[in-house]
Amino acid sequence: MAKKKKGSRIQVILECTEHKKTGLPGTSRYITTKNRKNTPSRMVLKKYNPILRKMTVHKEIK
Repeated sequence: MAKKKKGSRIQVILECTEHKKTGLPGTSRYITTKNRKNTPSRMVLKKYNPILRKMTVHKEIK
């Protein structure tokens, strides 16, 4: 039987950083995938926050 390879693409959750500072209820989170080999550090992307109604910085959470 062949060995199972561990995939290099993993699923990550991105959470808004500006939303935490405002103190408003709720959270803005996105689920995406990243390549573990190309991006070993945590991802940082600008995504739309529907609660704040603007583009904000979203960071990868563990």
